[in-house]
Amino acid sequence: MSSVFSGWLCMSKARYRAITSAYYRGAVGALLVYDVTRHSTFESVERWLKELRDHTDPNIVVMLIGNKSDLRHLVAVSTEDGKSFAERESLYFMETSALEATNVDNAFTEVLNQIYRIVSKKAMETGDGAAASAVPSKGEKIDVNKDVSAMKKVGCCSS
Repeated sequence: MSSVFSGWLCMSKARYRAITSAYYRGAVGALLVYDVTRHSTFESVERWLKELRDHTDPNIVVMLIGNKSDLRHLVAVSTEDGKSFAERESLYFMETSALEATNVDNAFTEVLNQIYRIVSKKAMETGDGAAASAVPSKGEKIDVNKDVSAMKKVGCCSS
């Protein structure tokens, strides 16, 4: 029975890896989130980061997020440990509390700002007018619903 079970696990892992690369394709930003009250989640960050870097463009914007900052009395991963890891790996860093909505918007905004900065810089360097016009100007509102509707009409995976 154990050989059947271990064979199933290997097959599942292979399927997971095949699906995973599809999820990473074209990603320009990522949030790696760990639970500040569970050190085991912080220990997994290195593996998650390796997987992310193995499947994405080297210029992807990555932010390390320590979540549950509202539970200061249960902290198992210090802010300094999170900052130190992020600095060592050239990641942005922030602590959040989803429960209290602390820094959640800020984390997404910062990642989007950094993505915008990189895309704008690339468009300027290449002198690509089409790419530059596709980049929203600073302060311009982006209608996510419109973009999602357009994607549904075309299909997210069409080429």
